[in-house]
Amino acid sequence: MMNWLFSLLLTVHILVALAIIGLVLMQHGKGADMGAAFGSGASGSLFGATGSANFLSRTTGILAAVFFITSLSLAYVASHKPKTTGSVMQETVQSQPVSQPAAMGGESPVAPADAGSKARDIPK
Repeated sequence: MMNWLFSLLLTVHILVALAIIGLVLMQHGKGADMGAAFGSGASGSLFGATGSANFLSRTTGILAAVFFITSLSLAYVASHKPKTTGSVMQETVQSQPVSQPAAMGGESPVAPADAGSKARDIPK
């Protein structure tokens, strides 16, 4: 059940992101309004002089809200997915611990059996 919900949310999220990109690119900057004041022809547009700016900005705001909602929903769904087999690192084969190499001269690196002996305090 969670897989189709995750796929649906991800699809909506991507489509909304692309729509926001398109709407932002279609909007005029603040400097474009000065041109409309001096008769550059923006007053004869489909939505009127300020109608397109209001329509595009409102639509962008609504799509931004939908984008945030889908972002939070995707995070919630992804964090509550059931764990199937654990992590990849848990599935790797554990190798045997490597034994310590013998010290030079064939001596064992382990302390001598007679730990109470004063012989180890004498320098060689």
